[in-house]
Amino acid sequence: MKKTLLIGWGLLCVYCAMAQITGVHANDARLVFVGRTHADGTSVSADWTGTYLRLRFYGNYLALRLSDTGCNYYNLYIDRDLSAEPDSVLTTKGDTTLVLYQARRPKEHTLTLYKRTEGEQGRTTFHEVLLQGELLEAAPLKERQIEFIGDSYTCGYGAENSGPYDPFTPQTETSAKTYASIIARYFKADYQLIAHSGMGIVRNYNSKFAGWYMPDRYTQTFDMDSTIHWSVAQSAFRPQLTVIFLGGNDFSTGMQPNYEHFAANYTRLMQQIKSNYGPEHPILCCSKKGFPDLTDYIQRVVQECGLTNVSVCHFFPEVFADDASNLGAGWHPNYMGHRKAAHVLIPYIATITGWGLQDSKIE
Repeated sequence: MKKTLLIGWGLLCVYCAMAQITGVHANDARLVFVGRTHADGTSVSADWTGTYLRLRFYGNYLALRLSDTGCNYYNLYIDRDLSAEPDSVLTTKGDTTLVLYQARRPKEHTLTLYKRTEGEQGRTTFHEVLLQGELLEAAPLKERQIEFIGDSYTCGYGAENSGPYDPFTPQTETSAKTYASIIARYFKADYQLIAHSGMGIVRNYNSKFAGWYMPDRYTQTFDMDSTIHWSVAQSAFRPQLTVIFLGGNDFSTGMQPNYEHFAANYTRLMQQIKSNYGPEHPILCCSKKGFPDLTDYIQRVVQECGLTNVSVCHFFPEVFADDASNLGAGWHPNYMGHRKAAHVLIPYIATITGWGLQDSKIE
């Protein structure tokens, strides 16, 4: 009889522990998403690279119930800010319950889940937070905010590969190691990335996906869905600066676009940005190493567009990076290459925003 009672007590304890797990819908106001998202009922979906979720809770267990149309990779950070190296890398595929934290004793913790792969790898829908404890309000958006618009450089294509001849894999793509993320960390800013590999202003890499270019994608809620349009009213995110780092794909494979067509689309993109954030919102337009004609095009567009507070950064000469050690897959920058690019851009951003140079490390 005594043995039976002990077994019964043990089962009761297991039942009580299970009963402590509660669910909170993903659209709860205590969760903070940074980046473009779409709420559908109680769920929240996203596919742009660099979208991240901040959570804060008191307890000893936290998980996310989600679904993914593809297979994405996420960086997890526990009780610390975003960085190039996460505490762990997690995979989302199909219907998944992703355990982010578990321990014996309850404590207060802050967790950040960062999407390191781009929209082409799939859309993630967050359904529910499962936890033992209490969900608390996550830290709100930081005062400093930056928007980056770009292509594979901004996506971190091959950023973790060892050399230019390595094949691309989603596992080695991470926007957390790009110039954009490095700059945002340096200025202690929140940021959103509107970026897709191969995208151009009027011509995508090797003339792929004709008729669908970054000025078109910029208006979308999702990277891979042209039917759902995004409005600035959908988000509290209000950047103090937008950085455009595009154009290399337009000049790819030895071809060059017509200037008038390029200028019209580039100006349209800048007008869309100004429409979102106001006519005085600053824009920094960047050229790319190895494309002198692109630099000339961008310089002319900025001079002729009639918009205010638009600047050009064109100091990416051939010698600014070392091809032997600064390249990842497909001749794209690796982490060191991106750090060098960040060094070039940081003085521009420090001046344009008035934030000045910081005491932070560039990492």
